[in-house]
Amino acid sequence: MSSIFTRIVQGEIPCYKVAENENFLAFLDIQPLASGHTLVIPKKETDYLFDIDDSAYQELWLFAKEVAKLLKEHIPCKRIGVSVIGLEVPHAHIHLIPLQTINDINFSGPKLNPTAEELSALSTLFQKK
Repeated sequence: MSSIFTRIVQGEIPCYKVAENENFLAFLDIQPLASGHTLVIPKKETDYLFDIDDSAYQELWLFAKEVAKLLKEHIPCKRIGVSVIGLEVPHAHIHLIPLQTINDINFSGPKLNPTAEELSALSTLFQKK
């Protein structure tokens, strides 16, 4: 059975896109830790990050770096934090989280509950050139 992220890649489930290329997709987390919290995934479903072949692994991180720069341009924050946990969805993914303090990357803390309209408006920021 396909992961929820594969279903997003295939267009079966909508997402709030931040960036995309042939091999990777970045989209807003719908239960973010901070505004702009983005998930970066390979389009090819692989459960465990360290099972991705070396070339794709390097390309994934370079794509994530570009997405982080894009986030930093549009989301007021001190830094973009990075986390890879990999337990909640069986599809490798990188969390990019705009940070003001270290507490903004606490996955045990409360999540934000943005509306679909707020997520849509935020994702539109990244599509403007």
